[in-house]
Amino acid sequence: MVSQKTEAIKQTNKMQKQETVYANGFIGKKFEKDPDFIVVRLSIAKDDAIAFINKHANADGWVNLEVKKGREAGKFNVTLNTYQGGKTEYKKPARKFEPTDELEF
Repeated sequence: MVSQKTEAIKQTNKMQKQETVYANGFIGKKFEKDPDFIVVRLSIAKDDAIAFINKHANADGWVNLEVKKGREAGKFNVTLNTYQGGKTEYKKPARKFEPTDELEF
């Protein structure tokens, strides 16, 4: 039986082996003068971005992107998030409550 930790490591290794797809038409920058509430400035080249979106949209019409710190200060890379995990359904554990006349203090 494979442990959950081993399975998670395998999944991480699999994700790391995938080729990075840079999002054409998307550029992220941060300037020293920017206030703290600006995380990153995105510049989008309309024609390149539309072509990229049309090429990489999933079955539901979504394109998932990641903004990552670049090697140079203030520069960011915008890449395609290619993770396609299955939907997991969270099941809340059943609580066992037995009413009693006694109160514990």
